Amino acid sequence: MIYWFSGASTQAVATGAYRAVEFIKKNIKLDNGSGKASIEDSKKVVAICTEYAQKGMWNIFLAVFFLALAFAFYDPYFFIGYLIAIALFGLFQALFMANAGGAWDNAKKVVEVNLKAKNTPLHAATVVGDTVGDPFKDTSSVALNPVIKFTTLFGLLAVELALSLKGQPILGWAALGCFLVANFFVYRSFYNMRIKN
Repeated sequence: MIYWFSGASTQAVATGAYRAVEFIKKNIKLDNGSGKASIEDSKKVVAICTEYAQKGMWNIFLAVFFLALAFAFYDPYFFIGYLIAIALFGLFQALFMANAGGAWDNAKKVVEVNLKAKNTPLHAATVVGDTVGDPFKDTSSVALNPVIKFTTLFGLLAVELALSLKGQPILGWAALGCFLVANFFVYRSFYNMRIKN
């Protein structure tokens, strides 16, 4: 779940950035003498990025919610193991993504400032690295903490409900149904957010 979340949140940010760049190329002309975009165009770029981020996070939110319910309904002890796993792997994934993103960002700065090698193949490589690193350090890594808390909150409520319904056949069907709904939103988190030309 942690690795899916990291990929899905990065995908949402990358798609939004791609659409924003498309808009900039088509609509913003900086040869008007000022060298600046209008306030309206700048607001439109921000709106495009926000729209895709919200679309992506809605799919992620629902997938995490239904997956927590599915595991809690399946077996409370299984859910406890799941919580421990996402807390442990989530911590290390967040540290990895924050450090990797920061390293890529710093590499670009070293090439630009210390080596003074702008507009070289080395600089182009660090720009690509920074493009990957920004969603790592600014989106996925910092969003893992609320995801872990959110999963714990809804899962613990679901465990309480599951314990009150213990032994009833509806519980197994509820777990299966929640798992299938979660998989639907996992699918949407990638395939609805793909960049289509």
